[in-house]
Amino acid sequence: MGMEVTPRLARLGRRSLDQMEGFGDFSLFVGQTFASIGEVFSRRGLRTLAPQAYAIGVMSVPVLLITGLFVGMVLAVQTVEQFQAMGLEERMGVVVNLSVLRELGPVLSGVMLAGRVGGALTAELGTMKVTEQIDALRAMGTSPIRYLVVPRFLSTLLLTPILTLYSDLMAALGGWYITVQIYGVQSEPYWRYSASAIESWDFITGIVKSILFGGALGLIACYKGFNCRAGAEGVGRATTEAFVSSFIAILILDFFSSVFFQALYRGIYGFKPVF
Repeated sequence: MGMEVTPRLARLGRRSLDQMEGFGDFSLFVGQTFASIGEVFSRRGLRTLAPQAYAIGVMSVPVLLITGLFVGMVLAVQTVEQFQAMGLEERMGVVVNLSVLRELGPVLSGVMLAGRVGGALTAELGTMKVTEQIDALRAMGTSPIRYLVVPRFLSTLLLTPILTLYSDLMAALGGWYITVQIYGVQSEPYWRYSASAIESWDFITGIVKSILFGGALGLIACYKGFNCRAGAEGVGRATTEAFVSSFIAILILDFFSSVFFQALYRGIYGFKPVF
């Protein structure tokens, strides 16, 4: 019995040590990234930031617009009949828009970017690692963190909230279309009740969450690309791990940030009913 338990404990110990070592490597990677941020805002550094901002921001707009539109439409379809049964269909916009601003907009935008942008960043950096381009940069005296990671990280950090706002706008329009044009609810009360219920706090929390999500997926994607194994299989595995890790990180950050912002709001303003 003792001979069976010991190997299992040994494997568990090795896995625990590997996880701790990986977390330490990631923490060091994050520290090096933040330490190199200031160097990017030079004239030469901005030239490396612009292409990443275009690839991450502009190229992601169509995907997030379509996603936001259908998220709003799905929310409206799922809830409008219940609100009509209670005679509250004019307040549909409150539920749709608040749900999108506070939770669904930032989370879904982060997940979509984790799939599209995170996978692309990991595959690109992983290929550079496998083909020894990163080692070549080190040999030339150039910091790969500053030249490769920081522009990608800043692009995801700064552009994710902007993309989330685009997605939120399309979700509001999608919910309006289903509620007003399909189910015949009056348009003016839809927007009036939404405007009276939505506060600046809702926009702020959504933007802060999207910044956290964008920064997390950028760091995770770049780290996985920098540390992928050799060969095409290693790049593919790193890409998958980057998406899964980013998805989990987004959900964890969403939970803790929601708890924090809810407690902060109640401490400042007290309880406010939705209707």
